[in-house]
Amino acid sequence: MDPVIVVGAGPVGLSLSLALAGQGVPTVVLDEGPGKEEPRPARTVVLHSDTAAMVNRLGCATLRDEGAYFAAWRTVRRRQPAQRSTFDDGPAPLHLPQHALTRGLRDAACAHPLVQLITDSRLDSLEQDDHGVTAHTQGAETTWWRGSYLVGCDGARSTVRKLLGIRFPGRTAVERLAVAALRTELPWPGEALLHRNPPSGSDEVVARPLPDGVWRLDWLLPPRGELVTPETLVALVRDTLAVWCGGSTPPYDLLDTGVHTLHHRLARRWRDGRAFLAGDAAHLLGALGTQGVEEGLRDAENLAWKLSLAWHHGASEALLDSYGAERRTAVAARLRAADQAMAVLRAGGGLRTYLPGASRSAESLLTDGHLGRGPLGAQPSYAPPAAAHEVPTDTEPGGPVANVPVTAPDGSTVPLRDLLGGRPLALLVAPGTGVWDRRHWLGAGLMPRLAAAVGALPVRTDLLVADGYPGAPAHTVLLVRPDGHLAATFAGVRPEELHEAVDALRAAGPAVAPALAAPPSTTGAVID
Repeated sequence: MDPVIVVGAGPVGLSLSLALAGQGVPTVVLDEGPGKEEPRPARTVVLHSDTAAMVNRLGCATLRDEGAYFAAWRTVRRRQPAQRSTFDDGPAPLHLPQHALTRGLRDAACAHPLVQLITDSRLDSLEQDDHGVTAHTQGAETTWWRGSYLVGCDGARSTVRKLLGIRFPGRTAVERLAVAALRTELPWPGEALLHRNPPSGSDEVVARPLPDGVWRLDWLLPPRGELVTPETLVALVRDTLAVWCGGSTPPYDLLDTGVHTLHHRLARRWRDGRAFLAGDAAHLLGALGTQGVEEGLRDAENLAWKLSLAWHHGASEALLDSYGAERRTAVAARLRAADQAMAVLRAGGGLRTYLPGASRSAESLLTDGHLGRGPLGAQPSYAPPAAAHEVPTDTEPGGPVANVPVTAPDGSTVPLRDLLGGRPLALLVAPGTGVWDRRHWLGAGLMPRLAAAVGALPVRTDLLVADGYPGAPAHTVLLVRPDGHLAATFAGVRPEELHEAVDALRAAGPAVAPALAAPPSTTGAVID
């Protein structure tokens, strides 16, 4: 078959190409630029545990070298500390420059034999037929490209989206931020800060650490206001640092500045025949700490295993449609949550009137988006297909599975998340296996029957064993999707039911939630 054409070589396009290549699918990545990332320290990305693990699996080495994990998250209101959150119960968010993430993914893509990167290549037309997509590009070489599928990861002004005639409605200028990257010494090394109503000329300031004593600072500005001059920004820096450092501005080295205007938009459709949208081409978000790049990475992870099945084995229309059904619904829910929260937080209304959980403070609500919690930040769940869920666990059907230690096919013990991204996983909960050599239990108990059942499945599935899983009794079998969401659970070995669940996974797709057809809340200006 022809390769998959990926239009756009940002983090989402490169991640998708690497995820497909890891599953044996060749890709051609059309990059409109020269193939180099301009260093912009003030343009950064926050990754939570699922997306950081995904990027690490794809071979991006920059996470270790150029990212910083939050040591803690603290909130301050006016001059009074409100709360401080540590990450003893789970992984801390990872903060790194976007150009470093893109460079690391590009290096991994250049080293992969199944990824072909084409620079200075601007898409100007595409045609579809029953067997594939033909794309025409201009640039260093004017040529035609033939692909089995095409995915537009080409940003907010997506050429792919425009060529497909897909509308992109939503809200413009939802939030506006002045941003700066600077090297200085602050009183809380390595800890991120949300400061509401500081006495420094902004309603809200966020500080996030980067390596080598560098910080990114964001000041909330009026959505439509005066231009931010360099003098204005320097005054914000000096006044803010003085508030945090006892009244006097410490020495600092200003590395980069900018003004970011955030829009919220959602494409009407994410699929048109053999063409798909992902990342900023499909959605824009970012207010209240939500992370647009991270949602784009989740798009790539969701789409990659479905395109891989289609490329290798053929796939039902329902499976390919499920990409847009799942991801569009998840992002729409995120946008609605942001709209509802902003109506309260930015208008000064009472949380008790608008939001569940009346006791929650505004600071707690704002923290959710930054730390990957609640409707503003938590990893999404997807409505599962009709399949067996015989055993209740702490993970709801369709939810992200817990990152428990598992025994891999080679006998090594690794976190479950390290093995995602390829094939479905069948996980047996077998207490005691963690202390026994693999050869002693591989032929004992349920294992021979389960191995035979897994070997007979219509899609190659990896068999894993865990000493325990939250809420699951011994001998529970969990079927896990390649993107880490729970597909089914069984009490012991159920070959026929397991076969039906895998069939549902590859063919039937999930039920479409009623919210799919509803666009995000459109209070304010709507741009079609």
